[in-house]
Amino acid sequence: MVKLNVGSLQVYNWLETMALELVDGRTLGVPLAWFPRLLAAKPEQLARYELSAQGIHWDELDEDLPIDGLLAGRADMTHCLSQAA
Repeated sequence: MVKLNVGSLQVYNWLETMALELVDGRTLGVPLAWFPRLLAAKPEQLARYELSAQGIHWDELDEDLPIDGLLAGRADMTHCLSQAA
């Protein structure tokens, strides 16, 4: 199993994108539109996050993004499920 850690995170809210720099050298661009809570957040809220070996956590926004899910291209599944119901 390959360990995937985030080295840094940049959120470009004017571009509605975040860029994750992984410790293995890869950079992953993720559209904020995949995560409605992040898209609706203020820049200062987006700036208050915690990085871990598992992913990114925004306590104030109640949002957790696992790195393996982002690499697999998975968006906010709760949003998708509520639309399907």
